[in-house]
Amino acid sequence: MRADSIKIVGTGLIGTSLGLALARQGVTAELADTSKANLRLAIEYGAGRESSEEPQLVIVCVPPDLTAEVVAQELRKHPGAIVSDTASVKSEIYSRVLDLAPEHAGRYVGSHPMAGREKSGPGSARADLFFARPWVITSTTESKSDAIDLLKDVALRIGALPISMSPKQHDEAVALVSHLPQLVASALAARLIDGQASQLDLTGQGLRDTTRIAASDPTLWVQILSQNASEVTPLISALRLELQELEQALAGLDQPGALAKVHSLLERGNTGISRIPGKHGGKFVDYQQLTIVIDDSPGSLASLLAFIGDIGVNIEDLKLEHSPGAPIGLVEIQVDPASVELLAKQLVDNGWRIV
Repeated sequence: MRADSIKIVGTGLIGTSLGLALARQGVTAELADTSKANLRLAIEYGAGRESSEEPQLVIVCVPPDLTAEVVAQELRKHPGAIVSDTASVKSEIYSRVLDLAPEHAGRYVGSHPMAGREKSGPGSARADLFFARPWVITSTTESKSDAIDLLKDVALRIGALPISMSPKQHDEAVALVSHLPQLVASALAARLIDGQASQLDLTGQGLRDTTRIAASDPTLWVQILSQNASEVTPLISALRLELQELEQALAGLDQPGALAKVHSLLERGNTGISRIPGKHGGKFVDYQQLTIVIDDSPGSLASLLAFIGDIGVNIEDLKLEHSPGAPIGLVEIQVDPASVELLAKQLVDNGWRIV
């Protein structure tokens, strides 16, 4: 099935990004939001138009503590439409929808695009937010097959990767790969409050990488965590035991086996990172890294990337770090090991500086 009439309720980051992604595919979404300012901004950005038609598909993109009620309202308001949502917790919302609108349960299918940014609101929306990202569809025994097909079609049309899971399986998965990392990043960033300015001046990319998501909206995350506490709590307990064992080992380095425990944790971390899917959805690939120095001036990065492209080397990943107190930038690129010697020689021969 194919949905040509889609209504998006909620024009924050996810709703507006979805509207922009659909617009790229020639679909003008119907938009609705209790915030007139957000709605107007989303429309001005080109995410759609104000809701007026009867939709085939309604996608609710509101905060988790409002999702079930809004889903139930849309099910009653549009008796011929399929209704979904994009909330990052599924089990509690599904149970609540069953309580509020049991007669419409077959037309509701939860979903969750595994995409987002630290910034919220329509002003942060991006049309490519969902591209090559998993879009989980949490069908149940009540779900109608045409409802599932409509959601899969929407996900595929905007370049996302539809994945089927039960609500329970979804909540277990996001607790591990999303909710726990958020808490760890926030706890680590909170330690910086007591840091001296002279200490923070030494900040490198490692700290930026591990705390980036700590800038996320606390109010939204309180809602998410409160609805998935049963899945997150055991993971926190396991992490606490890991840290306690590490603490004991470091406090007693003169004890037999202390360094082995530290090494074991670091080694298991290597194993864990290798299990994160790579660029094309496969296993982690050990690409070779080159770090190139560029001037902190307009066009420097573009010139470097154009030069690498002209050589015919594909960049697998890229990070940009500014050197504190210096007018330079450090470009870390990951390339195939077979290409690294050629690239390094060409860069040096043409005046680029490699760290």
